[in-house]
Amino acid sequence: MKIFVTGGAGYIGSHTLVRLLSAGHEICVFDNFSNSSPEALARVKQLTNRDFALVEGDIRDASALTRALVEFGADAAVHFAGLKAVGESSEKPLLYYENNVSGSAHLLAAMDAAGCRRIVFSSSATVYGEAQCLPFDEDHPIAPTNPYGRTKAMVEGMIRDWSAATPDASAVLLRYFNPVGAHESGRIGEDPQGIPNNLMPYIAQVAIGRRERLSIFGDDYDTRDGTGERDYIHVVDLADAHLAALDYTGRAAGCEAINVGTGKGITVKELVAAYERACGHSIAYEITPRRPGDVAISFAATGKARELLGWEAALNVDAMCASSWLWQSTNAEGYGETA
Repeated sequence: MKIFVTGGAGYIGSHTLVRLLSAGHEICVFDNFSNSSPEALARVKQLTNRDFALVEGDIRDASALTRALVEFGADAAVHFAGLKAVGESSEKPLLYYENNVSGSAHLLAAMDAAGCRRIVFSSSATVYGEAQCLPFDEDHPIAPTNPYGRTKAMVEGMIRDWSAATPDASAVLLRYFNPVGAHESGRIGEDPQGIPNNLMPYIAQVAIGRRERLSIFGDDYDTRDGTGERDYIHVVDLADAHLAALDYTGRAAGCEAINVGTGKGITVKELVAAYERACGHSIAYEITPRRPGDVAISFAATGKARELLGWEAALNVDAMCASSWLWQSTNAEGYGETA
């Protein structure tokens, strides 16, 4: 199958590329490298011993996007490209709407021009907002609390409307929980720019000595050890979910939202302890006040993924941390230095 991948050089995109190429698919990556590195794609080629097409472009450029998709003749699209920092989205909301929402509209129009009817969209559990019940299932109300989450919800709605108006269209909206870890080779992994926004890459940078200590925001929640509890999923499991979703689009029309998580939570202190086992030394941390808006517990209901996709997460927290540490310890500066 010919698959058009936006944002394929990013963290989740690069890991999914490995799986897609290993499964024998023909790929065209469309990426502007605004939050990624061409080095990631070079390493994907090394890992898979497969080549693929690359178009350097921005999803806000409708003509370039359409030209690339039509010339490639895509059978399906996997849409990762988008801005994803919650804090930045509150500071620069128009940038997020322009990139995430308008860019996605351009992609759907380009798919129409190319006669491409299948799409898997990189969505997020942030579309749910505050938990009204746990675990989060796909019928939970959509009530995002920040511009980033609202852009994801808007794109989901746009894809639903597009699929309803497009004969034979099939779309899967994958709502990620908290992707972590790295490829088992240690050659590709998460390489955040600046101060990491997410917990595991921050822990990894403390472990390697790039940062002095981790701040744990609150230890008085109603959880096993008082720290926040989240559903973390290994990025390789997440990559496999995309293959399962693509397969699903080949046998079912319409649009389905599907959670991608493990279905159980891990607390901050439990994640730190697992990382200490992986790296073999202690991780310095301090307890600081809670952050506004943080919830005690968040985890996914995963039955729909099992039922529709035949997929479930296989890798545990120790595998997540071990792969992250292998990546971090052999690539201390991420893709900034060649390992």
